[in-house]
Amino acid sequence: MKKSELDYSLYLVTDRELMSTATLEEAVEQAILGGTTLVQLREKDVSTLEFYRTAVKIKQVTDQYHVPLIINDRVDIALAVDAAGVHIGQSDLPVQRVRAILGKDKVLGVSASTREEAIRAQEDGADYLGVGAMFATGTKTDAKLVPMEELKKIREAVTLPIVVIGGINRKTIPLFDGMGIDGIAVVSALISAKDITKEAKELKEFVLHLRDK
Repeated sequence: MKKSELDYSLYLVTDRELMSTATLEEAVEQAILGGTTLVQLREKDVSTLEFYRTAVKIKQVTDQYHVPLIINDRVDIALAVDAAGVHIGQSDLPVQRVRAILGKDKVLGVSASTREEAIRAQEDGADYLGVGAMFATGTKTDAKLVPMEELKKIREAVTLPIVVIGGINRKTIPLFDGMGIDGIAVVSALISAKDITKEAKELKEFVLHLRDK
């Protein structure tokens, strides 16, 4: 899949501590069956070997359904499993260095919480932005919240696709009406659901309705 063809509408970010299923592979598969368009594997508290082994298993699932797999933070893991790309934060390796390592064909997502960070990420070679945290969330308790006004400034300043993250759920999605976002990144709202497939379908409908207005 070409980078220009990526669909950011429903972007799952994994968290093994929150999943309602027995395995992460099950959670990812159920989310994809419900319409998830991108999967980011995020593993903060495991060894490099365990991260790699998990990535191999998850990529088997995403490949089966032709859904791109993004690896959080770890460029080495992304390259080792030939993932679609990597997502990095402001405290990770510089965007320019990651782009140089990945090459031009891999997807590079960058977290941004200010207009300045967004502009710099675009100039340095990012393919999309993860903007947030938009609302308080239990998955990142130390994250600074991004005001809607700042999101507007980011949207006006860059041409990159924007995926919002942080406290995104059925109640908060409608608040992005008219903000020009390209998708939502969800963690607990999806992976903790009793019926992940059903929840994914409904979240996807919310997003598509928002984008079609």
